[in-house]
Amino acid sequence: MSPPTDPSKPAGTPPQQHRREAPEKVRCAVVTVSDTRTEHNDRGGNLLAELLTVAGHEVALRRLTPDEPGGIRALVLGFADDPSVDAVLLTGGTGIAARDQTCETLEALFDKPLPGYGEIFRALSYEEIGPAAMLSRATGGVARRTVVLSMPGSPAAVRLAVEKLIGPELGHLVREATR
Repeated sequence: MSPPTDPSKPAGTPPQQHRREAPEKVRCAVVTVSDTRTEHNDRGGNLLAELLTVAGHEVALRRLTPDEPGGIRALVLGFADDPSVDAVLLTGGTGIAARDQTCETLEALFDKPLPGYGEIFRALSYEEIGPAAMLSRATGGVARRTVVLSMPGSPAAVRLAVEKLIGPELGHLVREATR
């Protein structure tokens, strides 16, 4: 016989309960930020879309945009206001070169930053590439109740972000952002 349960408390820990209540399929906008990528050579963006689909999510919209703050801002806010989009995932423009402006642009839009996303991404990246991981400025947050996550444009970085962080928690993130 199992011990009695308290009906006022949900079963499991809060994260487990929240994951059970989270959407299984998240509608994503995928944005590649680059001055040089095209549909044909956007390996990071193509892989991001593929991995999201394999994980059971929907790529509702896909865009490429130059690394210009105004364009990035307009796209992200437009997607945040679009009821067919639950999350905006960006690849590219996260380095420290003069043209890399994705992180500063996104961070100005966040109602709630998610510093743990970038911190964990860099820690995992360090395990793979060593101290060069400090050059990654992957960032995440919530803008207008929409999850927004950025990652470097390299396929290895995209794979790391999706397989280790985004894939396992995207539904949970969306659930929390829209409560």
